[in-house]
Amino acid sequence: MKSVRVYGLLLIIFVASTSLTSWYFVNKENKEITTLKNKKVTFSMTFDSTSVEIFYAKYPKMILYKKQVVSLYQKNNYNFIWYDKKGRKESAEVIYNKINNLFEDGVISKVPYKETLDALFEKTSAKPDIDVELFLSNYYFYYTNKVLQGIDYTKSNELEWYLPRKKQSYVTYLDSLLVDPGLIDKKEQHIEQYYKLKAILKRYREIEKNGGWESIAIPSDFVAIKPGDSSAVVSKIRTRLFLTGDIDVDSGNKLYGFSLQQAVLKYKKRNGFTLDKTILLKHINEMNVPVSNRIKTIMVNMERCRWISSGITKAKEFIVVNIPSFRLTYFKAGRVALVSNVVVGTTMNKTVVFSGMLSYIVFSPYWNVPKSIVAKEILPGIKKNKNYLSKHHMEWYGSNIRQKPGPENSLGLVKFLFPNTNNIYLHDTPSKKLFNEEKRAFSHGCIRVEKPVELANAILESDLNWTPEKIDKAMHQGKESWYTLKNKIPVYIGYFTAWVDDNGAINFYKDIYKRDERLAAMLVEE
Repeated sequence: MKSVRVYGLLLIIFVASTSLTSWYFVNKENKEITTLKNKKVTFSMTFDSTSVEIFYAKYPKMILYKKQVVSLYQKNNYNFIWYDKKGRKESAEVIYNKINNLFEDGVISKVPYKETLDALFEKTSAKPDIDVELFLSNYYFYYTNKVLQGIDYTKSNELEWYLPRKKQSYVTYLDSLLVDPGLIDKKEQHIEQYYKLKAILKRYREIEKNGGWESIAIPSDFVAIKPGDSSAVVSKIRTRLFLTGDIDVDSGNKLYGFSLQQAVLKYKKRNGFTLDKTILLKHINEMNVPVSNRIKTIMVNMERCRWISSGITKAKEFIVVNIPSFRLTYFKAGRVALVSNVVVGTTMNKTVVFSGMLSYIVFSPYWNVPKSIVAKEILPGIKKNKNYLSKHHMEWYGSNIRQKPGPENSLGLVKFLFPNTNNIYLHDTPSKKLFNEEKRAFSHGCIRVEKPVELANAILESDLNWTPEKIDKAMHQGKESWYTLKNKIPVYIGYFTAWVDDNGAINFYKDIYKRDERLAAMLVEE
């Protein structure tokens, strides 16, 4: 009887031990899938780290992302990321779809080994595929590099773009994406302008798909088209503006009537022309720019948007100067408080693309003439005319030359300082007529503001130390005085040749510093 009990106890222990052993081997870092008739096949959810080296030996074009990929798997103990016990995760499909639709985000480079991944992806299996796994990780970083981050900062610096680049760990970002794959489509990765340009890109590609627009032939004796004129060219212009939505109906009418005049004004506003109703050769030449060129311009400016942190627009107040549009916009409490035309640097004295913190307003300023201007302009002037300095209200100040405060001062009656090594600032100017020019690149690099009084009043509006009357008096007192702002204001000087306004209209500006083509070439190389 005792032996029977012992045998039964041993049998129970054996069965339990077998079950526990089976559970251990099936579940320790493993998952299981059910096949025919209760048979179970197991596979490991980890892989050997040497697989990474083998992958890059096989697919060397992906080596750019190796550092990030290794960091990713070290962080995750070389566990499969894109698979679970059911097979490929939803996040894997999301990344695959994004790679298939990079053109929607204006990415023009060829995806390496795309055909290989396509073939691998067609196979559906719950068992993890190491090549698919590593391809997806590499393509994830390929996507974040191309669409979210943009070209390396060293290359943007080559284009003289010194605005601070946004910083984001895309290894960390993946943790959130794996939990919520829909996160990748939320409009929070870029500034709002990116998504506006993306929508316009889609529209312009539709125009291109439908044949684009014909070049408008211009007669050799063409001078101008004025309201009331009638010609075949007018009809062609009407068709052209219909395609870009500047006019609602293409009637084919050859008369330059009221509706087309309004469309021309709309077109001129979008393209940085003086707002009058006369159509000149330069306006038609601009209309003849091929849609493919416009698409390239849109994509180039989407790239520039990638470099900017979406957080900058959340500041309580900030100032933006867009060099190609010759315009300053002051945002306050999430709204536009002021828009002003500006004059920027010439092609020889380019205004630098950078940012700073507006800290001081200087009323009735001296102009401390830069040594380069003294050498090139002032000293030669003194040689020709010994009264040159007094004639221009200048004086020696130690070994330097400065211009005295007053209405003739080159800085006008006020300047706005955001200290920087480029010695660039915003200021008034006595040369008001230059603001009437379409192309306003005349300065030595600093930014002349058409509405300096309005800007000073808007900045100091909430400051109890100031009233409009006091500001006006300080500007005209003929004696320099500095005021330190209680709250510093971020200033961003940017370079965008395409910009979608609040009405959804695309504005194109001249590439005055010839930077678009260089950037487009870099995007192709990438």
